[in-house]
Amino acid sequence: QVQLVESGGGSVQAGGSLRLSCAASGYTYSYYNMGWFRQDPGKDGEGVAAIDSGGSTTDADSVKGRFTISTDSAKHTLYLQMNSLEPEDPAMYYCAASGSRWSRPPSLARGVYEYWGQGTQVTVSS
Repeated sequence: QVQLVESGGGSVQAGGSLRLSCAASGYTYSYYNMGWFRQDPGKDGEGVAAIDSGGSTTDADSVKGRFTISTDSAKHTLYLQMNSLEPEDPAMYYCAASGSRWSRPPSLARGVYEYWGQGTQVTVSS
């Protein structure tokens, strides 16, 4: 059974940084997309960043140059380094992993992702 568990959320001042982690277990796909999505109440959900099994990445325009997605295969962990956090960034952040569907470059479309974590909350104070 695939399980994704996020951690690292919290409260930070605008301009600050956070690193989110997503520990994966039971995930055995050799070719995959993994991604971070965010959802703020009253707003549309957004794909933030994605990475494929070859290391290619896709970033949303809203986070380019500020957020970096990466993986540590040995630790089965996905990361999202968030720098220069802005008042527009607060949301529940979810990690997700593809199943039999995957793409290169990695997709930010929710439909590609089959497995989802429970989310970690990020708040930014101005």
